[in-house]
Amino acid sequence: MEGGAAVYNPRTVEEVFKDFKGRRAAIVKALTTDVQEFYQQCDPEKENLCLYGLPNEEWEVNLPAEEVPPELPEPALGINFARDGLSEKEWLSLVAIHSDAWLLSVSFYFGSRFSFHKEDRKRLFNMINDVPTIFEVVTGMAKRQSKDKSSAANQNGSKSKSNSKVRTSDGKSSKSMQAKDEDEGVDEEDEDDHGETLCGACGDSDGADEFWICCDLCEKWFHGKCVKITPARAEHIKQYKCPSCSNKRARA
Repeated sequence: MEGGAAVYNPRTVEEVFKDFKGRRAAIVKALTTDVQEFYQQCDPEKENLCLYGLPNEEWEVNLPAEEVPPELPEPALGINFARDGLSEKEWLSLVAIHSDAWLLSVSFYFGSRFSFHKEDRKRLFNMINDVPTIFEVVTGMAKRQSKDKSSAANQNGSKSKSNSKVRTSDGKSSKSMQAKDEDEGVDEEDEDDHGETLCGACGDSDGADEFWICCDLCEKWFHGKCVKITPARAEHIKQYKCPSCSNKRARA
């Protein structure tokens, strides 16, 4: 799939949004859980490279499409050239910003190609706008915004998830099962708070009934499946470090 060419052409608002979410999830994965591999592939000694997010949630670093004009709008060209001239955080943020712009251009390319009406375009934008940007996920802004929103909605306060670094599908801590919640009301508030949290890998807040784990260094929360940690394995982890933090420490 040279240059990240699309496998299919979504024709409805729902199909375009599904395409957007697949590409977005792929790029978020490249810039978070797969960041070390992504960093290595963006060798400044190579030719102009682009980061492509594919609809199947897979990413690839590749040369731009050869055909002119290309089948789809192209992502930022030459991201590898800026890698060593910036700090890793600045470089990833820059790639995230350009990736957000690319995702919008691809979605509205489909909208124009298949003659979406004004209301359809507005609905598509609102659906996209309800999802945190890649930049917000990579920089942690999405998590901070979610916390602010949660605090405003729960002025009476709720039990902080920082009391437990791991949560199972029932919302209880698998590392502190002996310290069970004193009443069901606290459980419900805790689960509501958990629902506002965004996964540091995929950027989604859904999956409140799934297993989550928190990084002890950056304090970001992750779906267990996104970082390949099971509840059983988490029980034996004294200090969990997410892939991004592990990679930073390894390079240091």
